[in-house]
Amino acid sequence: MNLQEVARRAGVSTATVSRVLNNAALVKSATRTRVTKAIEELKYHPNLHARSLAGGKSRSIGVIVSNIENPFFLDIYKAVEAGAQAAGYELIMANTNYRSEQLVTSVRMMLGRRVAGLAAIVSEMDPKLIAELNGNGIPVVFYDVGEPRENITKIRVNYRRGMEKLIGYLCSLGHRRLGFVGHHSMLGPIDERQKVVLEAADRYPGMQVQTAADSDTLEGGRRATRALLTADPSVTAIACVNDLMAVGALRELRDRGLRVPEDVSVTGFDNVELAQFCYPALTSAHIPRDQIGQIICTALISSDEKTLESEVVIDPQVVLRDSTGPAKPNRS
Repeated sequence: MNLQEVARRAGVSTATVSRVLNNAALVKSATRTRVTKAIEELKYHPNLHARSLAGGKSRSIGVIVSNIENPFFLDIYKAVEAGAQAAGYELIMANTNYRSEQLVTSVRMMLGRRVAGLAAIVSEMDPKLIAELNGNGIPVVFYDVGEPRENITKIRVNYRRGMEKLIGYLCSLGHRRLGFVGHHSMLGPIDERQKVVLEAADRYPGMQVQTAADSDTLEGGRRATRALLTADPSVTAIACVNDLMAVGALRELRDRGLRVPEDVSVTGFDNVELAQFCYPALTSAHIPRDQIGQIICTALISSDEKTLESEVVIDPQVVLRDSTGPAKPNRS
């Protein structure tokens, strides 16, 4: 069924049908009702791709994430989706599993579909993409990676400051046997958090640090914690790279008969909703996913009146909950 059939059924021009589909104001109420009824009766679905080609402007936004299984990425995606839908845009999503080659493939796929804007909420990067996207002309938002350019907005989280706050708090509770659970340590945003933990050995007298890494999953957090405690059973606090892996750490500690926080304190990072509902509730560093989604929508959809700085820096704030407490003396 095409636009002409709808126009004939409603007794109007195809231009009037288009105005109704685009929710234009210059259509009488009775006419709009007639066109809407014809659309429903004929079960007409507009060809969005054809409309974007004809109008020269796409109504699609591309969103690429590193790990859709991690609630952090999903929360940002949902925030972007809500803003985009409110503005009449649809979303096209891709998942990279932290692989830079998949990021390149996904970006080129998005460009091939003529998206109006592109958000890369990823921890990996291929340097060639910066020049490619800069030359393409569409608005782009990078989260954590890339460099700001004329059409590229970068959102950067001060992971160093957030992790310093968490480690400082653990140290104030007397913890001097510290573990770090992470993943993909070669990626910049992940490595930054691990570096802060390693530097604690020089910053705080008597501090000993042990690290372990696995996949960015619940089971990965569990396995990394198992490796950590095998290497150093005397650890009294574990700082995790994110909340997802921290929940896996809690499971491993519980299976070993260790109490949290009485025997071992645990911290996460991101402060996703899961952090409030796991047991015990997780001390974490809050990253405002809704705010990030709003920044992305403003940069991509309102790019004609760009008011954002080329780089937006977010300072994570620590949220204290039940998973942290004073260090247990002489634990081994």
